[in-house]
Amino acid sequence: TRARRPNGRAEDDPAVTLLPSLSAPVACIVAKSWKLHVEKVLRTTPEENLESVHDTVAYLAEAGKEVIFDAEHYFDGFRDDPGYSLAVLHAAAEAGATTLVLCDTNGGTLPTELKAVVARTVREFPDVEIGIHTHNDSGCGVANALVAVEAGTTHVQGTVNGIGERCGNCDLVTTIANLQLKMGLKVMDDEELRRLTEVSNYVSELMNLTPDTHRPFVGRSAFAHKGGLHVDGISKDPATYEHVAPEAVGNVRRTPVGELSGKNSIRTKAEELGLEAGDATQILGAIKQREYEGYHYEAADASLALLIGRTMGEDRPLFELETFRIISEKRAGGETTTEATIKLFVGGQRVISTAEGNGPVNALDQALRKAIGPHYPELKEIHLSNYKVRILDEHRATAATTRVLIDSTDGKRMWGAVGVSENIIEASWQAL
Repeated sequence: TRARRPNGRAEDDPAVTLLPSLSAPVACIVAKSWKLHVEKVLRTTPEENLESVHDTVAYLAEAGKEVIFDAEHYFDGFRDDPGYSLAVLHAAAEAGATTLVLCDTNGGTLPTELKAVVARTVREFPDVEIGIHTHNDSGCGVANALVAVEAGTTHVQGTVNGIGERCGNCDLVTTIANLQLKMGLKVMDDEELRRLTEVSNYVSELMNLTPDTHRPFVGRSAFAHKGGLHVDGISKDPATYEHVAPEAVGNVRRTPVGELSGKNSIRTKAEELGLEAGDATQILGAIKQREYEGYHYEAADASLALLIGRTMGEDRPLFELETFRIISEKRAGGETTTEATIKLFVGGQRVISTAEGNGPVNALDQALRKAIGPHYPELKEIHLSNYKVRILDEHRATAATTRVLIDSTDGKRMWGAVGVSENIIEASWQAL
């Protein structure tokens, strides 16, 4: 919470007095360390701000709390008046703060300057733990945290996946991996480190966000190798094109296939999918033909597995569609409902299924599950996690070709499927 208000007393400020009653053993206090904020935002004097910091920290320390002090706008303040920013830290340390955290609140400080300021501050406080709190407004959130550790900080604040205001905070996932795997600092057990990818994806799912495929260390593309030369090198020695082992952070090596792929890439990808590549030249030709039509398999392993099987004559359809029909109805009250009816053959039986959904794709998904679910109970564990649409030839306006990518998950794995058609419902059906 904040320090007590100017010209008041810590014991009379409800934001401060609440903390001793909480079960958490640590209290984190934030206060201004930049004169500009003290005078323009708090509208008080630099001296009163120092007293506010001292009084608040002392009150909590005397109440038995370990106090972490966050010096807001520390680097901007240090650039403007180093003496005052250091005085704010001294006020907190003398009152009993055990950790002084230097905050780059605006996220605009670059690594060279930040490292120099941290080093100067660490020398000023040899007996107090120094921490760092960075933002990513200049794209340096993680880099600034790493150079701060090099300069002597032992406490790093950030968030999983860098989620935070404006451009985000320091990404703890990337920072932890770099500290342990690159800088040789023991942050956690190796077994815990191997859960980084799981934790990153879990937090994204909790927040209903699509995991960033290009996130360092833990993204699906972090260890993806598409070019023929790269795949050939990886097959001989992973160190040729990987800066760390993907297993160290719980990730996996992937071999997306497409127009840059060679036959070796096809064989490697088929092995990943648990398939026999057979005639790699024939498979590669099929992939390139489909990509010419608008299909894209980098993020659609499920569709790729089906294409390989079909090309090798090993395709065994689990059901056969007869027809489907979708009706959307807008009622007088403004409510819109969508109903899908599917007729198909599964397990030697003709099945007719109808379901409602909040749109045509959702209704189609529900009707398909209802039709084949009794034959494939595994579907209960599978749900759609993402639905993306891309227009491939925008100049054709409403007659444009549409590519639909659907991601599915069973809670442990994630896979994608793709569909392409001038009709968005047909493209969605293909992906489903």
